[in-house]
Amino acid sequence: MAVDSVLSSPLGPPACEKDAKALQFIEEMTRNADAVQQRVLDEILTRNSQTEYLKRFKLDGVTDRETFKSIIPVVTYEDLQPEIQRIANGDRSPILSAHPISEFLTSSGTSAGERKLMPTIKEELDRRQLLYSLLMPVMNLYVPGLDKGKGLYFLFIKSETKTPGGLLARPVLTSYYKSEHFKSRPHDPYNVYTSPNETILCSDSFQSMYTQMLCGLYEREQVLRLGAVFASGLVRAIRFLQLHWEQLAHDIRTGTLNPQITNPSVCERMGKIMKSNEELADFIANECCKENWEGIITRIWPKTKYLDVIVTGAMAQYIPTLDYYSGGLPKACTMYAASECYFGLNLNPMCKPSEVSYTIMPNMGYFEFLPHDPTSTTTSSPTNLVDLVDVEVGKEYELVITTYAGLYRYRVGDILRVIGFHNSAPQFHFVRRKNVLLSIDSDKTDEAELQRAVENASKLLREFNTSVVEYTSYADTKTIPGHYVIYWELLMKDLNNSPSDEVLNQCCLAMEESLNTVYRQGRVACNSIGPLEIRLVKNGTFEELMDYAISRGASINQYKVPRCVNFAPILELLDSRVMSRHFSPSLPQWTPERRR
Repeated sequence: MAVDSVLSSPLGPPACEKDAKALQFIEEMTRNADAVQQRVLDEILTRNSQTEYLKRFKLDGVTDRETFKSIIPVVTYEDLQPEIQRIANGDRSPILSAHPISEFLTSSGTSAGERKLMPTIKEELDRRQLLYSLLMPVMNLYVPGLDKGKGLYFLFIKSETKTPGGLLARPVLTSYYKSEHFKSRPHDPYNVYTSPNETILCSDSFQSMYTQMLCGLYEREQVLRLGAVFASGLVRAIRFLQLHWEQLAHDIRTGTLNPQITNPSVCERMGKIMKSNEELADFIANECCKENWEGIITRIWPKTKYLDVIVTGAMAQYIPTLDYYSGGLPKACTMYAASECYFGLNLNPMCKPSEVSYTIMPNMGYFEFLPHDPTSTTTSSPTNLVDLVDVEVGKEYELVITTYAGLYRYRVGDILRVIGFHNSAPQFHFVRRKNVLLSIDSDKTDEAELQRAVENASKLLREFNTSVVEYTSYADTKTIPGHYVIYWELLMKDLNNSPSDEVLNQCCLAMEESLNTVYRQGRVACNSIGPLEIRLVKNGTFEELMDYAISRGASINQYKVPRCVNFAPILELLDSRVMSRHFSPSLPQWTPERRR
């Protein structure tokens, strides 16, 4: 029942009093964005004034923006790595933050093959919980009746390690799901999941996926929304159903749990859910045995109103697949967040994926913006950064943050385009991660890493007097899971001693061994990335590629071979010249332990 109009919000009529307060909070924050930003900066600098980092620059307790900007440098992860490593090794002195570092959040960006370590403090969980609490009040403005059913969300924890100094290091969502904020969350009729906590908190990805899918099938008539963090995760869940529906149907028919599910807490919880339902088992078998899986989501979960997944940035490549499986259901991108900080939310979550924008919430951290010229090949100089309320519509910026946990003027690496304002808070379209070439899931591979992987793999060709002349790549998401495709043009000086298929397969594995730990975890532990593929193309292919680019207006003097391609005509040209295809024959090495 809608609340009294006194509590109404400019965003729309709230669904309940709790929603009204949340929407009013959004209005207050965005109306007073600049004042909130100054307060946030003042709080951060005041509480951390005696940290080693700020004392180094002799800020002396000053908190005004002008002094802060003139004294504190803009930094990258590499700049902060010595301080972060000291904390990881057990130094408990106030190096970056006056509050104790409670754990490290591992970023999907990489440093020397390892996930980056982002320091965090306990109160950040409150801040993240606050942003989560705003999502459903906004969604309820656009989709009525979400309190009349449940959400089927495929949520997973990933491996966690300890640093030499004993602090946990784990992904931000693993930290959140394992916290009391999530495990002991109060009942909210607008935000009920089909997956019990035990299935989400199971570290075995197969057991977790299997039991979450089983719960979703049992409650198929209750499901009003399907979701995962990334679009790739939801695509993978549907593929999982495609592979395992017979066993799932068997479990439902007999009321017994697959013996592959061995986690004690999961087994105990599922024991209270499992019951024989022959009618449901027959239905699942009849739908899933069909060759055509178009619209399978709405066929199995007929009341689904939308998909809750991130489809911006690299995830946009999954939109056609999700459209196929869901019959074109709306896709809601609700929030924008990273390991370093949670940033904002989408105030129009039911818009088209191409129109998604995020409103930065000014209370989450202190935000600056480095102007970015998408046409320039030079790196922007980190001077003259723009404040949150001073960005200009239509322009692109790299996000720079200062956080309560001790990051100061830190370059996140996200490129954003301003598309408008809500009150005085800007709304941004996520353009891309800076320098990222390839991404299937949470992996991010840049040009330098790809180059290194090619160089390492090409060493296997030396004994055959063969070398890689040119290469390019793309992320193939038509397969499930998606996988990296690398096009190689080879120079073979001795055709009587050319590398065998087996050697070229080993080249695929050598490339995978050279890629970062996030990629290898996706291959080994999460099954979210398929085997890397090398496609050998005919000699002269890359000259044809250059000719094509020049015919479209590229300068012959400035032409460089693109190290990643996604333009359909170019992919068609490359694929028309393929002589052979090779795949990684086994899994690369990966362990959850950090090397340092």
